[in-house]
Amino acid sequence: MAKLEEKHTGIINSIEMKKTKYKMVYWILFLLMVCISLICLLPPVWILLSSMKDIKEFYKIPPTILPETFQPEKLLETWNKLKFIRYYINTLELAAGCVVFSVVINGLAGYVLSRLKPKGSNFFLSLMIWTMLMPASLSLVPLFKTMIKFPIFGFNLTNTYIPMWLISGASAYFVLIFKGFFDSIPVSLLEAARLDGCGNFKLFYKIIVPLSKPIIAVVSIFTINSAWGDFLMPYLIIKNPEKYTVMVRIFTMRGSVGFALDIQMIALVFAIIPPIILFLIFQKHIMHGFTLSGIKG
Repeated sequence: MAKLEEKHTGIINSIEMKKTKYKMVYWILFLLMVCISLICLLPPVWILLSSMKDIKEFYKIPPTILPETFQPEKLLETWNKLKFIRYYINTLELAAGCVVFSVVINGLAGYVLSRLKPKGSNFFLSLMIWTMLMPASLSLVPLFKTMIKFPIFGFNLTNTYIPMWLISGASAYFVLIFKGFFDSIPVSLLEAARLDGCGNFKLFYKIIVPLSKPIIAVVSIFTINSAWGDFLMPYLIIKNPEKYTVMVRIFTMRGSVGFALDIQMIALVFAIIPPIILFLIFQKHIMHGFTLSGIKG
């Protein structure tokens, strides 16, 4: 008797697909995912098409989906007019600092909780998990007041990116991701390194860091994406227009003279292009990051 091989294609295997009820479930799920994908794709596609419209087309009733006259040259004209390269550089500076603080501080915290486990580590771990349950708006006022007059030193950190860097370095979510990754490293490997004379610092630098390149890449990508789309904290902290990030600059265009709807749409295109490119290049790492956060976190 020939052995029947079961071929898995996801949540429904090949044998189950031969049954009518499972086929119905499959097609229902498929259509649901298509609808969700279309809903997610609609805003960026609409923004891209609208950016090429003439200003008069925005006020037509009924509204048009495709531009009557494509004007792609407006993208370059608006880029030069708004001097958008400045806001790209500002946002990249913000993102770079956030990556450094996020990887170094959260990574060290995750390592301490995973491997060193000092007295009271379980309490601090529980405290971090508790902070994740708090709404972000609850900490907004204390954070803002802290950054206006930094404790002990009394520094005023407004008009700098330091507050956003510090916030990135205090992410309970990333600490838990790092901890989950470090927990998966075999203890025998670390014990062998200790027998060879590695102390805690050398062990971390020579063994842990090289093994952690995948999780460092994942956290870096997530941090860059978060920093690029961050609006509220930069808007509250940065008052100097020369230091505006992309999102803050787009917000300040609303209602300003000389910035019609077509110009605002083009600015939105400039804002969404880098995250899309980032996802297309690093989608494998991003999907791996979701797996880590779901299983380990």
